[in-house]
Amino acid sequence: MSASPSSNDTLRRLAEVIDNRRQGDPDKSYVARLFHKGTDAILKKIGEEATETVMAAKDGDRQKIVYEVADLWFHSMIALAQFGLTPADVLAELERREGLSGLEEFAARKAQQREQGEAQ
Repeated sequence: MSASPSSNDTLRRLAEVIDNRRQGDPDKSYVARLFHKGTDAILKKIGEEATETVMAAKDGDRQKIVYEVADLWFHSMIALAQFGLTPADVLAELERREGLSGLEEFAARKAQQREQGEAQ
């Protein structure tokens, strides 16, 4: 499920734009404004965009679904930047999961959580 070079480039370029605007003037940049408001504001926006994505999907409007998912991805990338992460980190995780059964992955995570709980 490796993303095409052009999609990797698009995500990388967008991450660079977000990073460049992060310290900008909150009165002139939406991205700077979100960073200025802090983590809670960023996470609230992701929640709003996730809800709008669900509503668009329930309506079955394909174009609106794409539009809302783009908003969700964009705001998720802002959250990644807030925590010092990049789209490459997410792509690496997706690549790690490639070829794994979703059920097997879920079971492995549950086992790991149990082991960590017992170790504490």
